[in-house]
Amino acid sequence: MSKRSHGLFSGRSRHLARHNMPSALGISKKIKKFDIGSKVVIMPKGNFRNIPHPRYRGRVATVVEKRGDAYVVEMKISSSIMRRIIVPQIHLNKF
Repeated sequence: MSKRSHGLFSGRSRHLARHNMPSALGISKKIKKFDIGSKVVIMPKGNFRNIPHPRYRGRVATVVEKRGDAYVVEMKISSSIMRRIIVPQIHLNKF
């Protein structure tokens, strides 16, 4: 008998946006512009290759800088912990 996988998406398929397949995303959702300092919401969609970790789903973050086609966003985890992650613009929405 094989062991159960404990990977990034094990048991989380229902939490991902199933209806946002990469082919169903329009061009306006793939090309988004955000200003530095603006507030965004992290919502993983479609493409599993460069998706942010599911624990950040629905978090509000601030855009710090742009790196290539992605953005570096900073969010507050607790009262004293700030975390920066790199997220492609597909997975960001305006707050």
